[in-house]
Amino acid sequence: MKGVHFLATFVFLAFAASLAFASDPSPLQDFCVAINDTKDGVFVNGKFCKDPKLATANDFFFPGLNIARNTSNPVGSVVTPANVAQIPGLNTLGISLVRIDFAPYGGLNPPHTHPRATEILTVLEGTLYVGFVTSNPDNRLITKVLNPGDVFVFPVGLIHFQFNVGKTKASAIGALSSQNPGVITIANAVFGSTPPIRSDVLAKAFQVDKNIVDYLQKQFWYDNN
Repeated sequence: MKGVHFLATFVFLAFAASLAFASDPSPLQDFCVAINDTKDGVFVNGKFCKDPKLATANDFFFPGLNIARNTSNPVGSVVTPANVAQIPGLNTLGISLVRIDFAPYGGLNPPHTHPRATEILTVLEGTLYVGFVTSNPDNRLITKVLNPGDVFVFPVGLIHFQFNVGKTKASAIGALSSQNPGVITIANAVFGSTPPIRSDVLAKAFQVDKNIVDYLQKQFWYDNN
């Protein structure tokens, strides 16, 4: 009889646990407006899916992450993605890569966030000062200077950056826990949005004179991604 009670209790707890952990999958795009007519559908988990019988090796292949990119731009860095846009076979697999190249003497991958992915970064060459900021109310800055072979993790959704503090070029490879991690570069989003955020809103948020906000909004905000 005790065995029956134990089995019943085990089944109940297993069922309860399955309910506790059940949830919608993480979104793979910024938003998804529901429709009833599928002929007007755009995304299915980020992309429509090819018939598996028609898949080829090229659907799972992307060349060239060994090639350094030109970093002659205002921020001195270039991000080369290898996500579902470049590798169709990544769809639904929840992983992607980026290569980041940095110019000497201050190449910067500006503060940004990936709304759908944690990132793990390894340095290939050079010396990088990296860090992320924790969420409110602490807003604690966690930083480290990385050298070739070092690895650092940026938790999902947190603002982070990488900065070349060396006298030579630098490069790194980042792996992200989504086939479509998304990226929001903070300065671009706040001061370069279309249409622009009202300057009085930003002046109050940043506690600065409105003329400073007007100046910043007139700048060209370079996107290195």
